[in-house]
This record gives sequence, structure tokens and C-alpha cells, in this order.
Amino acid sequence: MTTAYLPKSPLQAENISVGYDDQYVLNALSLDIPAGETTVIIGPNGCGKSTLLKSLARLLSPRTGVVRLEGDVIAHQRTRDIARRLGILPQSSHAPDDIRVRDLVARGRYPHQGLLTRWREQDERAVSKAMTATAVASLADRRVDTLSGGQRQRVWLAMVLAQQTPTLLLDEPTTWLDVAHQIELLELMNHLRRDHGKTLVMVLHDLNQACRYATHLVAMKAGHIIAQGRPADIVTPEMIDTVFGLKCVVIEDPIAHTPMIVPLGGYTHSPL
Repeated sequence: MTTAYLPKSPLQAENISVGYDDQYVLNALSLDIPAGETTVIIGPNGCGKSTLLKSLARLLSPRTGVVRLEGDVIAHQRTRDIARRLGILPQSSHAPDDIRVRDLVARGRYPHQGLLTRWREQDERAVSKAMTATAVASLADRRVDTLSGGQRQRVWLAMVLAQQTPTLLLDEPTTWLDVAHQIELLELMNHLRRDHGKTLVMVLHDLNQACRYATHLVAMKAGHIIAQGRPADIVTPEMIDTVFGLKCVVIEDPIAHTPMIVPLGGYTHSPL
């Protein structure tokens, strides 16, 4: 495995092995998430990207090894305490029937509410800011189940932002979004990291978006980390071929000056 750098980490996986039934998906995997960076996890389908993210979020329990959040074993922490420090946007989310957009986003304030705590002005501000940032303020009174897939995705993201956690985990956050909204979302994530010091961890399928927006890239294959570091340091034709089995050339993105992957194309065998 190639490792370019490892800054201070608020979230760590230490030799975790995770599986479903009798099948292991992650095998003795270790990863430090660098603070204040955008970590993007890439890899082919079924390589363990989402399993890793769910393990970091305590949605899955490792069979061996531990995950640490700010130095403490996450399995030993209270759910409310975790939710104050860690926000998660899973691949698919299901809203209660008939709930309206504003009410769903407001649920992001749950970790900050006590049994006797009233709704405060700061809660209202957090919800309004999250809805504005994700361009769903105009949908505030709409029922979530009447929205398009892309609109629902932005509403769920607004709920996660309303939590105001220092670390965010997002599993394929651009799913259901058209290309313009994909870029808007990724630019918003970049703003949160750069101007607000958030630590971000995302699973993305688009390799060029991953190279443009990641400050720390993690490439996985078959439950193992093959390479990690800054995209400019680790993205090579050889690495892409090893991880994805894709022949390509790597050039410089003329806008972002990050690696851009250009597939060579051509079938090695008849597709029919």
C-alpha cells in the first residue's frame, strides 16, 4: 500500500474485519481519517467502500479491531454523544410518511435537544442555514414523499448539516443528482472544509470528481486499501489499472490542476 501522508485523525479504524454472514468484506483494515480534510474513498463495486463508511459510523460492528472517534472506542459511546460529533448521510434514507421538509431537516437538531430543552433560536438558525445551503428552502412546506430523488437527497443532506457536527460521512452523496447539482454539492462540501474546518469522508464513483475534490484519496480493492494520499501523489495509470482494471492516461485537469483520468477505451474481447 502506498501512503503519502497521515495528519492528525479524529476518526480511526484499527485492524477492523467486517463481514456479512460468513463472508468478510474488510480484512484487518486500518485507516486514519485526516482532520480538516476531504477524504474520498474510491474503488470498484463490491470492494467494501460503503462497508467501511458504515463501520466508521457505527452502523456496522467490526468482528475484530476497533473504530475510534476522537480517541475513544466508538462502540462504547452513547448514540447522542456520537451524533453531536459525527453526521452520516447513508446511500438510501427513508422519511416517515407525510413528513414535511422543514420538519425532517429539524430532526438534525435532535442531538442538541434535552428532555427539557425547548426549541431555541440557534436551532432555527441551524435549520434555516442548512436548507439555504442545500437549496431546499423553497420546499420547506412540501411533503418529502412528493419530491424528486434529487430533491430528497438534498433534503437529507440539509438534515445532516443541521446537526452541525465537526465530521461528516457521506455515502455516494451525488446519487440522484444531475451533474449541475452534483457540482453544487461538492462545492458546498469544499466550502465546509475550507472555510469551516469540517472533516469530510465521502464515497464517490466519479473518479474525476474524486480527484478534483479530495484532499486525501483512498483507493480500495477487495476489502483492502491499495493506495492513499493526495490525488496528485497517488493517481497514476498503473494505480487505476490495479484498482479498476481500466487502461487510461492521466492528464492535468485544466481548471482544477488535479489529475484527470482519460480511459483509453476499446474492448479486449467482443462485447456481444
